Amino acid sequence: MSQIKESVRNAYGEALVELGKTNPAVVVLSADVSASTRSILFKAAFPERFFNLGVAEGNMTAVAAGLAACGKIPFVDTFAVFATLRAGDPLRSLIAYGNLNVKIAAGYSGVSDSYDGASHQSVEDLALVRALPNFTVMVVADAHEARWAVPVAASLKGPVYIRLSRAEVPLLSQEPRPLVLGRAYLWRPGADLSIVATGYMVHRALAAAEILAGQGIAARVIEIHTLKPLDTETLLRAARETGIVLTVEEHSIYGGLGSAVAEALATRGALVPMRIMGFPDRFGESGGYDEVLDKMGLGVEHIVENALGLLKEKNRSKEKIGG
Repeated sequence: MSQIKESVRNAYGEALVELGKTNPAVVVLSADVSASTRSILFKAAFPERFFNLGVAEGNMTAVAAGLAACGKIPFVDTFAVFATLRAGDPLRSLIAYGNLNVKIAAGYSGVSDSYDGASHQSVEDLALVRALPNFTVMVVADAHEARWAVPVAASLKGPVYIRLSRAEVPLLSQEPRPLVLGRAYLWRPGADLSIVATGYMVHRALAAAEILAGQGIAARVIEIHTLKPLDTETLLRAARETGIVLTVEEHSIYGGLGSAVAEALATRGALVPMRIMGFPDRFGESGGYDEVLDKMGLGVEHIVENALGLLKEKNRSKEKIGG
């Protein structure tokens, strides 16, 4: 993992500009947060294709639906919590129901807007949007992925939700990696357990895997950058080959990555011991980004602890079978 840090939101704004240069159908709508989400870069480059709708997220999303119906490719730009809750009605009734070609750029997701507290943080957005028919759901882990996700989303026909962070986080690799929509990315192999992570938690999962390796434990680390459609084949193979699965997400334990993985495994007969790490039925709070995550039980040491607990369950199961 690279030690170079880069802003995810800046990468998103830069990717919009590059996309705008080659695709004149792209337009951007902001709920008065373009300086925060960095879509202000697109505004500077293409002012005639940028629309500030003010702090009126529902109206902005409805306008985007109309633009999509006229052949434009609108990127709707606001904080994740407002994109899914304040704009929930048009998101469902217009965009999802009409299968319209709108891209929701959901910035400041999870608790990355840490000091603004629970009112501006989103720990439930993936559960909400994952349940909407027709939506593709992407979760960005670093700046490389933000630059990848924007043009890929624009190339798809239909609604897309891109979960973006406010934070400046380390690049997961020096160079952009060969990501494929709908296909999980294997960061490291391992036969002892599978750690499945998404977003910023991929960084922490890899750090935990290093600690486990020092204890002689080979943890397979899988990144889910496309939550919907989900790469069920990779997950099934991991569950069957390692026998235990640990999921880690910057989201509620209800309805997000852990739920999606559990659904995929349970409905396909891959019943293995599993733990879901995320926000334990509570909101976030104000504080430093990493400090809030640690307090919510999402620290590297917490991942290691849960992995070791799962390994004990796995060994107990083997002993029972052997007995």
